[in-house]
Amino acid sequence: MQTRLHLTCCLLALSLLAALAPTPLRAQTTLNGTIRHGGLVREYRLYVPARYAQTTARVPLLFNLHGYSSNNLQQELYGDFRAIADTANFLVVHPNGTVDLAGNRGWNTFGARGSGVDDVAFLSALIDTLALNYRIDADRIYSTGMSNGGFMSYELACQLSNRVAAIASVTGSMTAGRLTGCTSGRPVPVLEIHGTADNTVPYTGGTSLQFVAIPTLLDAWVQRNGCNPTPLVTPVPDINTADGCTAERSLWTGGRNGSVVEHYRIIGGGHTWPGAPVNTGVTNRDISASREIWRFLRPFRLSRLSLSAAPAAARRLLVAAPNPTTEELSIGGQPGRLTVRDALGRPLGPAVAVPASGLRLNTRSWQAGLYLLTLETIDGQQLQQKVVKQ
Repeated sequence: MQTRLHLTCCLLALSLLAALAPTPLRAQTTLNGTIRHGGLVREYRLYVPARYAQTTARVPLLFNLHGYSSNNLQQELYGDFRAIADTANFLVVHPNGTVDLAGNRGWNTFGARGSGVDDVAFLSALIDTLALNYRIDADRIYSTGMSNGGFMSYELACQLSNRVAAIASVTGSMTAGRLTGCTSGRPVPVLEIHGTADNTVPYTGGTSLQFVAIPTLLDAWVQRNGCNPTPLVTPVPDINTADGCTAERSLWTGGRNGSVVEHYRIIGGGHTWPGAPVNTGVTNRDISASREIWRFLRPFRLSRLSLSAAPAAARRLLVAAPNPTTEELSIGGQPGRLTVRDALGRPLGPAVAVPASGLRLNTRSWQAGLYLLTLETIDGQQLQQKVVKQ
C-alpha cells in the first residue's frame, strides 16, 4: 500500500516540476513558518490573499493537507485554492506531515505508521498560532486534502469537531478502526470526491490497512449526521469527452442542524484531483475539485452545526468492510452478537459473538446478493448494516 502511495506521489512531484512554469507575481503573500509541537519542529505554508489586507473582517481558514510521501508545496500546486482564495478572501494553510521510518512524509491516520505523532493536536495548535497573528473566523475553519490528507480531514471531523466546521476529501477514506472509534459530538458536513478506478485507495475498500469502501463510508456519515438515507443523484455534464471518465453527484440532505453529505463519484477516474493542473492518471476535467470543495464548505458555520447536538453514544454504528464483499468481511463497531440474514430474511446460521476487537467473517460460501447484518450489543441496542456479496 505504502509503495503505491509513494510511487503515485513521486510521479506527481516529477509532473509538477516539469509542467508548472513560473507565474507572475501577485499582490498576495505566501509565508513559510514553523511551530514546535510534541518535541518536533512542524512546518507550514500560509497563503494570504491580497483582499485580506483590504478589510478588517475576520476570514475563514482552510487546511489543505498533502498525501502520503508528498509535501505541502506539492499540494499547494496540485490541489490549488489560491485563485479561489483571492476572490473569496480566505486563508489557506498547507502544513507538512512528519517523515516516518520508511522516509515518507504523511499523517498518522492509517493506524499502522506507529510514529506516535499526534497530528490532531498539532493542527489544533497551528490554529491557535495563526489566530494570534491573523483575523481568523473561528466559526469557519475547514479541512480538505488529497489521499492521506483526506484521511486526516476525516480524523479532524472525528477528533476536532469542536473547531473544524466541515471537511472535504479527495481520494481519501477512513480505516475500519478509525470509523468505528469516531467520536464526533455533532453533525459534520462531509464531501467525498473519489474515482471508481482508484487503485491506491480502492473505491470498494480493502487493502491490508482495512480501508473502508466509499459507499460504506458515506452511509456511515449519512447515519451520523441524520440525513435522509435516499440521495438526490444527478449526472455531471460530460463537458470533456477526452478525459477518460465521467462524474455523478449524490447529495444526502435533511441532516441535523443543516448538515449534509455529498459525493462526486468519478466513474473511471483514478487516484487524482479533478481539475488539477497536470495529469497523474485518469483525471476528471468535467469539474474542478477545488471549486466544488469551496462551494460545499463555505455555507457551514460551527456555531449552527453545534446547536443541540445529540450525544455521540446515541449514534453508534455497525461497520462492515469491504462492502461489497467477495471473500472476507471485517466487522467492527460494538461488542455483541451478530446475525446475518439473506434477502428473504433467512439466517445464515446461529448468531456469532463479536468481541471488542472486531470479527472477520469468511464470505466465500455466500451466494451473490444482499444481506442484512444485525448486531445486538451488550446493552441491548440493535445496530444494522446492509452488505452486498459479489
